[in-house]
Amino acid sequence: MRFLLVEDNPDLGQAVKSRLSLDGHGVDWAMSLAEAEEHLAMAKYDLILLDIMLPDGDGRDFLAAHRRARRDTPVIVMTARSAVSDRVALLDTGADDYVTKPFDFAELEARVRAVLRRRSGAAQTALTFADLTFDPLAATVAVGGETRDLRNRELRLLEVLIAAPDRIFSKDHLHDRLLSASEAVSDNAIEVYVGRLRKKLEGSTARIETVRGIGYRLTTT
Repeated sequence: MRFLLVEDNPDLGQAVKSRLSLDGHGVDWAMSLAEAEEHLAMAKYDLILLDIMLPDGDGRDFLAAHRRARRDTPVIVMTARSAVSDRVALLDTGADDYVTKPFDFAELEARVRAVLRRRSGAAQTALTFADLTFDPLAATVAVGGETRDLRNRELRLLEVLIAAPDRIFSKDHLHDRLLSASEAVSDNAIEVYVGRLRKKLEGSTARIETVRGIGYRLTTT
């Protein structure tokens, strides 16, 4: 998935970006509210990680404006404020969740997963299609009951495809969902990830079909 990180502390920002990138997410990093608005004008994000005290303003004002504009992108606020009243105010302003600095990265990752699950309305984490059972939290896919481990990009790619079977996704769309704007990747990166995932799905009645000149879709034989 593609995230927008808004954090002006270079050490923390780099650490969060690196950790979430290891999980297979594409992360664009803005160090100011102005940069964040520029990113939002150019791309669609699955989640925003938002600091409060930024060099050009208050993240709470950004959050309030985000909700007034009827933007429904989930927002997790990263705050040093620990008082209950402050946390309640953040939730009332429109935050989907928060983590208190300093935080453990395992907690951040868990909150990210929880917010995304709630936003998708999924009561369970596993998704099924044809003879596939996909568990994004365990990073596995079962083919006819046989469990196979997925690497980060394979996991994110399957997550996109299985959420909308038979929908055609262009290479550009998949690039935006899997990779951040700052990542230097080859033109055939998506083809490589599709090839790897196809190998993991061998033996399944589900398959990734190439729609020539358009993109890819998950379908069944």
